[in-house]
Amino acid sequence: LIGSSLARVIAADHLAETVVASTRSAKTLEDALKLGLISEGFSDPTEAVKGADLVVLALPVRATQKTLELIRPYLTENVILTDVGSTKGNVVEAAVAVFGDAMPAGFVPGHPIAGAEHTGVHAGKVDLFANHKVILTPLPSSAAWAVEKLTRLWQAAKAEVICMDVEKHDEVLAHTSHLPHLMAFNLVEQLANREDNLDIFRYAAGGFRDFSRIAASDPQMWHDIFFANKKAILNAVDGFESQLQTLRKLIENED
Repeated sequence: LIGSSLARVIAADHLAETVVASTRSAKTLEDALKLGLISEGFSDPTEAVKGADLVVLALPVRATQKTLELIRPYLTENVILTDVGSTKGNVVEAAVAVFGDAMPAGFVPGHPIAGAEHTGVHAGKVDLFANHKVILTPLPSSAAWAVEKLTRLWQAAKAEVICMDVEKHDEVLAHTSHLPHLMAFNLVEQLANREDNLDIFRYAAGGFRDFSRIAASDPQMWHDIFFANKKAILNAVDGFESQLQTLRKLIENED
């Protein structure tokens, strides 16, 4: 979703001479070619990054380290390397594990706060990022020119770019994105496990549709997010449970 939407922006605004992609699915590459999003597709990511000025990692966050290990020997010296993952701490940890003290100056982690429950190359939209925020989390090693170019790229997608430190990003997103998704998954699972679940879902009000829509999000992606941002998410869950107990007492006491 994010990768194909960004490719649409790049194509629409002629921001690159060549866009290539790598993914394990031959069908995805075939569809991306048919849609005109890429000029070439590779099953091997090392082929895709050769000679690239910009590399965008759009993948489940826990696949970051393995992917970086594969592509590291083939990255150009001044490549801009970024990602679109919903967690940043584990992405940075993965980069440190792979690059050590030789962190590329062009490495700038990022996170577009835009998405939908639909996934796949066909789900992409050229206006997905319009009027949404994109958070960049530059490291001490990140070069100003790389941050500036990435900022211009996301601004071309009509997004508002904000810079934030890695830890703050993960804490904020745990409360504003990761916890709401956890609540949606939990509520839908709770109702689905009831014996009268058919009646429950049949008579669900409009507001429940939003919960079920969020709970339809990509399970692989969210599996990775919950583990990658474990500490901050557990803190958010503790806060939610505490507030829920307060509300429970108010109802119980008819306050």
